[in-house]
Amino acid sequence: MRNVTLAALQTACTPDRETNLSAMERLVREAAGRGADIVLPQELFEYPYFCQDEAPDLLLRAQAAEGHPAIVRMQALAAELGIVIPVSFYELAGQARFNSIAIIDADGRNLGIYRKSHIPQGSGYQEKYYFSPGDTGFRVWDTKAGRIGVGICWDQWFPETARAMALMGAEMLFFPTAIGSELLDPSWDSAAHWQRVMQGHAGANLMPLVASNRIGTEPGRGDTELVFYGSSFIADATGAKVAEADRTQEAVLTATFDLDALAALRASWGVFRDRRPELYGPIATLDGSAVGTGGRG
Repeated sequence: MRNVTLAALQTACTPDRETNLSAMERLVREAAGRGADIVLPQELFEYPYFCQDEAPDLLLRAQAAEGHPAIVRMQALAAELGIVIPVSFYELAGQARFNSIAIIDADGRNLGIYRKSHIPQGSGYQEKYYFSPGDTGFRVWDTKAGRIGVGICWDQWFPETARAMALMGAEMLFFPTAIGSELLDPSWDSAAHWQRVMQGHAGANLMPLVASNRIGTEPGRGDTELVFYGSSFIADATGAKVAEADRTQEAVLTATFDLDALAALRASWGVFRDRRPELYGPIATLDGSAVGTGGRG
């Protein structure tokens, strides 16, 4: 048996960076106290979600990974508690800015960075203004607690993200998130849809999945506001939710899995054995063309 306990965190973000970092440290400590081996904070937890508006001064929040305050603080915490923490941050790299995540191992080492591949653009979620498309490709990491794959928010809507990380040997999937109301249609509530899509990733790849979202109402620079709907959850290898937070309350969720048993399940189920990659050419095109793949020409 190779048991691992996973944790999802959700909380509200204030305009004060130090307050947010302290709140995240408090929740990480609570998760570790419950036996968590890997703890997932939400996306861009240092600040309110600044992509609601296009504001040049907010571009200055990007900082290099080396010496980044959030990373340094979580490195110390990971080493002290002996846990793995994927740390979301706004990265400055040369003249580029990325929505990135640093994978901090249980000894405090930064194992590397993943840069968000899929960048959304919509009313209240104007990320193309702030972030370049990630250039790392999908990545997986061997941590003390197991081999993990991490996507970031909008990545979670693309099954290719989860499948790629599974094919690269991930045993668990993690998605830090900032998602809530839609400015163009306040009646549109995507919370259940959001969960079901990721539950499908877990079930299709037969591995646990952890999603962490924020809560609270955050105003924009004008007369707009976003209401984040929480609903963070942990799914098992069949896609069933085994832990779930509500829409408004701060939460620490945990669930324990046997990675050896799950590896045996994946091997026996056959979905990786029976894949036909030679037929999947259309996925590698924007228009679905399939020249030379046996499909539509």
